[in-house]
Amino acid sequence: MAIKLHGTVGSPATFRAFAALYEKDLDVDFIPVKLGVNENKSPQFLARNPFGQVPVFEHGDLQLFESRAITKYVAEAYADKGTSLLLSRDPRKSAIQTVWMEVESQKFDPATSKLTWELFFKPLFGMTTDEAVVAEFEKKLEPVLDVYEKRLTECKYLGGDSFSLADLHHLPNTNILIGTKVKSQFDARPHVSAWASDILSRPAWAKVTSMLPK
Repeated sequence: MAIKLHGTVGSPATFRAFAALYEKDLDVDFIPVKLGVNENKSPQFLARNPFGQVPVFEHGDLQLFESRAITKYVAEAYADKGTSLLLSRDPRKSAIQTVWMEVESQKFDPATSKLTWELFFKPLFGMTTDEAVVAEFEKKLEPVLDVYEKRLTECKYLGGDSFSLADLHHLPNTNILIGTKVKSQFDARPHVSAWASDILSRPAWAKVTSMLPK
C-alpha cells in the first residue's frame, strides 16, 4: 500500500510530517494542495480533513490529519525501520518524551508560529510585518528557551539522549526562525544553539528542505 501525503511545500505542518516519513526511509506519494486557489476547501479535500488544513496522510483505508498525529503513527507503525523516533516502550521513559512533545505543542509552537507568520510568511506574501506582535511573541518565547537551555544541560536532546519526536516536531519553525532576527534568541543560549544546529543538520531534514524552490 502506497503512503500518500496531501500537503503544501513550505507548510510547517506538511514538513513536520515529511520529516518523520524521511527519518523512517519511507517512500511517499506527495499530492500537492494549492492553498492559493482554496483546493483545501474543496468538498474532496474536506472529506479528508473537515478543518481544511494540510497535511492529510493516507495509508490504505487509514486517513489522518494533524501533523503530530501523523508523526506518532509513522513512529509506531514503522518502529523497526529507519530512525527510532520513540525513545522507549518503558512507560516512565515514554512519559518523559511525551512531556516534551506536549511542551512543543503547548509552549513552543504558539509563540514560534506567530513569529514565523510575522517574520517570514507575511513578507513572502507581500504583507507588512507587525513589529509590535514580533516583540510580544519574542518575549513569550524567551522563557520557553530558558527552560530548554536548562533541560539541554541534562541531556543531548529534549526527550533524552537520543533524537526523537520531541525534537523532530520543532524542526519546521526552528528552521524558519534561524533565518530571522530571532536567531539571536537561540544563539544566546549555547545548549539550545547546539541542539538546533544538530537537529537541523539531519539528512532527513535536508531532504525535506530540498523541496523548497531555489
